[in-house]
Amino acid sequence: MKKNSVKFIDLFAGLGGIRLGFEKAFKDAGIETECVMTSEIKPYALKTLKHNFKHEFLAGDIFEIRNESIPDFDFLLGGFPCQPFSAGGKRQGFLDTRGTLFFEIERILREKQPYGFILENVEGLVKHDLEYKNDEIGRTLKTILHTLENELGYKTTWKVFDSLEFGLPQSRKRIFIVGTKDEKIDLNGNEPRFNALESILEKGLPTLKSDFINKLLSHFSIEDLYGKSIKDKRGGVNNIHSWDIEIKGSVSKQQAKILNQLFKQRRKKQWAEEIGIDWMDGMALTLEQINTFIDLPKKELKSLLDDLTKKGYLKLEHPKKLVKVQTQNGIATTRQYDETKPKGYNIVTGKLSFEVNKVLDPKGIAPTLVATDVSRLAVPDRDGLRRLTIREGLRLFGYPEWFEIPTKEYDAFDLLGNTVAVPVVEFVAEKLAKSKNQLLTALDNIDSKFHQVH
Repeated sequence: MKKNSVKFIDLFAGLGGIRLGFEKAFKDAGIETECVMTSEIKPYALKTLKHNFKHEFLAGDIFEIRNESIPDFDFLLGGFPCQPFSAGGKRQGFLDTRGTLFFEIERILREKQPYGFILENVEGLVKHDLEYKNDEIGRTLKTILHTLENELGYKTTWKVFDSLEFGLPQSRKRIFIVGTKDEKIDLNGNEPRFNALESILEKGLPTLKSDFINKLLSHFSIEDLYGKSIKDKRGGVNNIHSWDIEIKGSVSKQQAKILNQLFKQRRKKQWAEEIGIDWMDGMALTLEQINTFIDLPKKELKSLLDDLTKKGYLKLEHPKKLVKVQTQNGIATTRQYDETKPKGYNIVTGKLSFEVNKVLDPKGIAPTLVATDVSRLAVPDRDGLRRLTIREGLRLFGYPEWFEIPTKEYDAFDLLGNTVAVPVVEFVAEKLAKSKNQLLTALDNIDSKFHQVH
């Protein structure tokens, strides 16, 4: 190893955000860095990595990279995929590391014995698979830490950081696990700083033109839309429903009252007991049941409900029952219509039914960006609305202005929805690099078996 230089590998690289933060922190500390291997499988991620970085060894699937083909290195960087632990995944986790992507990190650390690592994952990893409800961490994280500390000999520290406290107008909580051969790294000390969304927004760009947008703006001013969600799945003062903007046809005041009442009532458990089904969040209610909370003559109420059904705000359907079915992975529980029960009226549309499902507030912050939702976020621009741009998406994660994603917009937002907040990585990496002389001395003094035996 050259004096004042460290080598690293970047696994599950995505856009290369962990690499960016690591390189900047070490450069600021006067330490040169060299990426000796990058691993990533998505073709459009690989295209982006090639566009923005120089690569000595750009590899594909981590499962196909043999230990002997990996160059010697000092630090392993890895934002290993989070599906087993996140609220958006199946939260299956593991009792040991076999069969998971963390196992690939484990086998490389075991074989190559680098000086240290930075690992990143979703906040849900912390309490995934709790043994007792008051435990600080779940069995999955315990397994990871036990592997790193007791089996591989690293001194580890972990902490959950929120990107919001690093000057990014997006709340994104992620766990970072850091380890070295010599000492535990203190991950405390960040001084929170905050910025509003308007700090990253571009201005004067073309706005959306569609029947949906026209109806939205005909019912609400731009300012009234700030921070509002547009979906029929939830309620509250910050939610706009399809009937509020009459997207499927005119809605009378009486019909709007019926829809708002039905929206709330269909989620009450008393109806499940009366119908004779397992409770679910949004059940079809019969004319008779609706008539108990809407005081109108039954004939008039039915006429109003049928009109709303014809326009598409409601659907007439049987209630659903829980059914166990055999799948390739075993027995699964699903919901199917119970045709032995009378049909009722139910709200039709859900979260992703509209081309825009949230208008961001320039004075506020963005929600945690998720790949499936980001294309349906809108921002105000002059007297109209438009989608977030790729550049704005990059700024929400703290990427430098020179960084580019040369892919289709859909693929770009898929990558952004799975990337890291660069300033958070930089802070974590600074902790590793801050005592430059001690660090380099430690690296120079590592037993030669870690750097010469292979």
